[in-house]
Amino acid sequence: MSKPIVISLGEILWDMLPTGKRAGGAPVNFAYHASQNGAESFAISAVGNDELGTELLSDAHKAGINTLVQVNEYPTGTVDVALTNGIPEYTIVENVAWDHIKLTDELVEAVSKADAVCFGTLGLRSPESHDTIVELLKHTKESALKFFDINLRANFYSNELIEELLDYANIFKINDEELIMMRDMFSIPKCNDEEACKWFIDRFNLEYIILTGGATFSTITAKNGEVSTLLTPHVEVADTVGAGDSFSGSFTGKLLNGAPLKEAHRAAVNTAAYVCTKEGGWPTYPAEGVPDYLAEAGK
Repeated sequence: MSKPIVISLGEILWDMLPTGKRAGGAPVNFAYHASQNGAESFAISAVGNDELGTELLSDAHKAGINTLVQVNEYPTGTVDVALTNGIPEYTIVENVAWDHIKLTDELVEAVSKADAVCFGTLGLRSPESHDTIVELLKHTKESALKFFDINLRANFYSNELIEELLDYANIFKINDEELIMMRDMFSIPKCNDEEACKWFIDRFNLEYIILTGGATFSTITAKNGEVSTLLTPHVEVADTVGAGDSFSGSFTGKLLNGAPLKEAHRAAVNTAAYVCTKEGGWPTYPAEGVPDYLAEAGK
């Protein structure tokens, strides 16, 4: 039986951590963890014709991520990451290779076969990559999961961009701080978080909305009214880089392989907790699988 196909659209880059550089980029992190949860993953992006680009592609292949990554004359993307108590702060270099992803027939054909695509605001910060990614979204299958992880960074987003991407999405992931911002940006009537999530489902015809609360909780609300809420297990944190993306990728991989909502949610929470115990966004999974931290905590 063939595996479902997941394609990430957007940035691939080096996170320049205090301990050294780590391969990353939110969409590619997503693709990695989907591949570890039963999917065949591909990354659509671009790197520079430089040593960092060559090394980045090599690391992606070693991690089991198939790449549809262009090579151009812009520098390979980097992000300076400062950690405060394990929490990252990002300085994102502009006008790099992934800002210049060109639309090709190869990319259109690949996306048309995907069972899920993921994307965020950052990957569309430049006009060229914006136009390419939007055109690719137009070619996705109607039945595909279209996972929009808002992933707000610096000033690389706008109300118009968020609304544009929500019109293509059927899964929307947002954290509690971003929800506060969205209430104001979309003039959502005063209500509790559950009602605000339902507002997005109704307004944009979403299948799922995922609300994460960092070290506290996560809630997934489905269009059919089903709700799954889990407390976040406490682990010894190395860093939180890529933890949210690991949640998204593992959730999507499980859904595509037939897991019900609550099972997929539980896998996502445990994966994110595991990633927090490791450095970087692509840690090797244990041979016996990710620990069930929720069971250990009696949850």
